[in-house]
Amino acid sequence: MTTTTLQALVSDLRRALGPRHVLDTPEDLIAFEYDATIERALPDVAVFPATTEEVAAAVLLARRYGVPVVPRGSGTGLSGGAVPVNGGVMVVLTRMNRIVEIDTLDRVAVVQPGVINLHLQEALAPHGLTWAPDPSSQRVCTVGGNVANNSGGPHTLAHGSTVNHVLALEVVLPDGRIVNLGSRVPDAPGIDLRGLMVGSEGTLGIVTRATLRLVRASESVRTFLAVFDSVEAASEAVSGVIRRGIIPVAMEMLDQEIIRIVEPRIHAGYPLDAGAVLLIEVEGLAEGVAQDAATVEAACLEAGAREVRSAEAKAERDALWEGRKAAIGAIGAAAPAFYLLDGVVPRTRLPAVMKQVMALTAEYGFRCANVFHAGDGNLHPNIMFDPAEPDAERRVLALGEAIMRVCVDAGGSVTGEHGVGLEKRSYMEWVFRPADLDAMTMARDAFGGAGFFNPCKVLPGGHGCATGHAAELAAVMSDPRVYV
Repeated sequence: MTTTTLQALVSDLRRALGPRHVLDTPEDLIAFEYDATIERALPDVAVFPATTEEVAAAVLLARRYGVPVVPRGSGTGLSGGAVPVNGGVMVVLTRMNRIVEIDTLDRVAVVQPGVINLHLQEALAPHGLTWAPDPSSQRVCTVGGNVANNSGGPHTLAHGSTVNHVLALEVVLPDGRIVNLGSRVPDAPGIDLRGLMVGSEGTLGIVTRATLRLVRASESVRTFLAVFDSVEAASEAVSGVIRRGIIPVAMEMLDQEIIRIVEPRIHAGYPLDAGAVLLIEVEGLAEGVAQDAATVEAACLEAGAREVRSAEAKAERDALWEGRKAAIGAIGAAAPAFYLLDGVVPRTRLPAVMKQVMALTAEYGFRCANVFHAGDGNLHPNIMFDPAEPDAERRVLALGEAIMRVCVDAGGSVTGEHGVGLEKRSYMEWVFRPADLDAMTMARDAFGGAGFFNPCKVLPGGHGCATGHAAELAAVMSDPRVYV
């Protein structure tokens, strides 16, 4: 886009949204060139709409000038999904942060996309209700981002991910039309376009309002901290609990490396000499929770737990969970940089896959801290490195690719909850046949988003998109405004 064309676009956007809500100087745009991954790329302009109509106006102007649109929430994504690799108009939805309605009788909430996950939970708590998706970043991530990535969290083992808790969506399509997908009541007739939109990562449309299904907070909750000498023993306990017919609401594992990083900072009560700890939570009616708790404790002890602590009071539970949810942030204080991965393997393959992950990390010469959703086999290796070290980023990405390959070879997948984005689109061919990817491409094209809405994300290939993660990184680093 020429300078003259960009100036004309910015002028039109300022007329549509107001001058204060359009940014185009380099010093302002630098805050929007990245999310929580390694990749970097600058948008040409960032806009901050307050209404659905303003979102539609921005989309129509971008279409008129032939530039891409990239939606963004809080920028906490972990797959490069909000990185504007082809420049264009970034639509930042943080001003649209209103909780429109909480219906306690029908257990429904209607919210704008910029609502922070935790703010919604706090608003629901006095009513004895909750929205089940609870990503570890819930203090800063938005509901719109949760919808875009079909986000999970520690409690998805029992409750399921975001798609299971969204009833309807208001969406701005690539041609500027405003449509409503789904229904306030479950099982609406017709093709489930609501389900298709959840997890589409901004490639099909921009969500401007979400109708959410709420669940009642449980009568009784019990949280356990089970301490093990090894990841292998903790993994056996995971299988042992589920073999006994118990599906906890959460089963989280932290290995020794992450324990030694997080405990001195958070003081959650994790033993520093533990090889691994499991956080296991059961909930429900008091009588059932007591029975499930006994079963969980027995399974952990049989698997070799040297200690199983039970936290019944809310303050105790909160302390244990604070260590888990603050773990990623604690890594940031322990290393100059880290690269967070997201892969899935069958639960029974956890011990073998973890051995391979640690062997690969040592082979590449990095430290790795692991904190993950053990109950559903969702791994999160955190590779720590120093960006100032020559060739470090290339080696980190190569290691990440090798770890993802291990997950796929074990019968798993390349993402469990962080999305595909830019980071893993080159890996999609490992898990899908060409015909499968063609079907996804046709669905995207039917919405009119090809090359226009969040280009170079989710699906491999594409006009103006590099091939392979190493090529993607090299392209962005060589010129963050031109991605070819």
